Amino acid sequence: MILAIDIGNTNIVLGCVEGKKTYFIERLSTDQGKTELEYAISLKNVLELYQIPRDDLEGGIVSSVVPQLTDLVKRAAEKVIGKPVKTVGPGLKTGLNIQIDDPATVGSDLVVVAVAAMNEYPLPQIIIDMGTATTMSVVNQKGTFIGGAVLPGVRISLDALASNCAMLNQLQLKAPKKIIGRNTNDCMRSGIINGNAACIDGMIERMEEEMGCECTVVATGGLSSVVIPCCKKKIILDEDLLLKGLQIIYEKNR
Repeated sequence: MILAIDIGNTNIVLGCVEGKKTYFIERLSTDQGKTELEYAISLKNVLELYQIPRDDLEGGIVSSVVPQLTDLVKRAAEKVIGKPVKTVGPGLKTGLNIQIDDPATVGSDLVVVAVAAMNEYPLPQIIIDMGTATTMSVVNQKGTFIGGAVLPGVRISLDALASNCAMLNQLQLKAPKKIIGRNTNDCMRSGIINGNAACIDGMIERMEEEMGCECTVVATGGLSSVVIPCCKKKIILDEDLLLKGLQIIYEKNR
């Protein structure tokens, strides 16, 4: 069993995985003000909550899009589990062939989910990751990462709408019963959730047109379970994709 950690701009996703079994997935808030010890305590508390003994963990792996926290969280994890923790980046084998203008600029989270999707589902693929930003990555029939698109995330869109419109309040994200809202909150929910779903449907259609073929579409990320059910396109929802990818990369570098 390994401890897998992904550091995002809003949340840190962590879980314990062994083979194809995921023991748990949890999220901590990303906080650049926290110390190594504070992160170590948070990680220790999560492991104790799920009754995972440190002796059962053979190691760990971290992917990150927040460079300031990468080494800090890595050291915190090593302090908790007492084993080496790998970092997704240069020098670590992923098995993913990247052909874009500057391969070094591809976020480690995109690499990880692409590796997992390639291992689980038929090619070619469009992989949607709904976090702080919504990313859409394309892997062609040969298993090559050829690029994608980045959209404003659902939460970013909602926060921007609420902060710039004085009469609109923050609200919980859940799909309204109807597309046409009959009150302010439902109008906002419809615009944010159904609007993002329509955007994803449209982007998939355009990407497939450019590819000249239909693609397997896989979605993951914290907000995917809210938006993807509102899409009209056939999309596989796999909320464990990130941890699966970290497990695969760990095995490749054992």
